[in-house]
Amino acid sequence: MLLSPGGLMFSLIPVLLLYIKKMLELNFSPFPGIATGRLLLRRTTTADADEIFFLRSNEDVMKYIDRPRATSLQDAKDFLDLVDKSLDANDGISWGITLKENPSKIIGYIGYWRMKKEHYRAEIGYALHPAYWKKGIMKEAILAVLDYGFNTMQLHSVEANINADNNASAGILEATGFIKEAHFKEDFFFDGIFRDTIIYSKLK
Repeated sequence: MLLSPGGLMFSLIPVLLLYIKKMLELNFSPFPGIATGRLLLRRTTTADADEIFFLRSNEDVMKYIDRPRATSLQDAKDFLDLVDKSLDANDGISWGITLKENPSKIIGYIGYWRMKKEHYRAEIGYALHPAYWKKGIMKEAILAVLDYGFNTMQLHSVEANINADNNASAGILEATGFIKEAHFKEDFFFDGIFRDTIIYSKLK
C-alpha cells in the first residue's frame, strides 16, 4: 500500500516520538534539606564562610582536588556566591554537611554540578573536614544525595571525576555502588603537572 507524503509523515510521528526525550527539568526552590541517621544536609550561607575557607584551603582536603586553594575569606565567599548562583539558575545544587547535634556548623559539602540536562546526568563532588574522615560520614552523605538525585531529580546517571591518586575517594565511590569506567592518562594540566583522571559512574 502506498502512502501520500502527508500520510507517510503522519505514520512516522509515533516512531519519531520514541527518539524525542524531554530535557531534564529541575527546581531547587524551596531548598531540599536532607536528613540521614547522623547528618543534616542543608543550604550553605555566608555564615559558613569560615568553614568553607578551611575546607578550600586545607592541604589535606585539597590534596587531590585539582583546583587553586582559597587564600582568603573572600575566596570562600566567592565560592558560596557561585554555589548560590548555580542553585538559583537550577543548574546545580550543593549541600553543607552537618551533624544533627550541631547543624549550625558545616563539616563538609556535597553536591551536583556540571549538569547535562539533555542526558539526565550530573557530576557529584564533595569534601569533608579531616577530623571526620574514616567515620562513614561521606558514605552516608553520598547515599542520601544519590537517593535524591535518582528519585527526586530523576537523574539517569551520576558521574564522579577524581584524581588518579585519590584512593580514599575511589574506595568511597566503590562502596556506594559506582563503577570505574575510564582512566585518562595525563589529560588534565594543573599546577605545572599533567595529571591522570579517573571517571566513575553509577546508573539509576
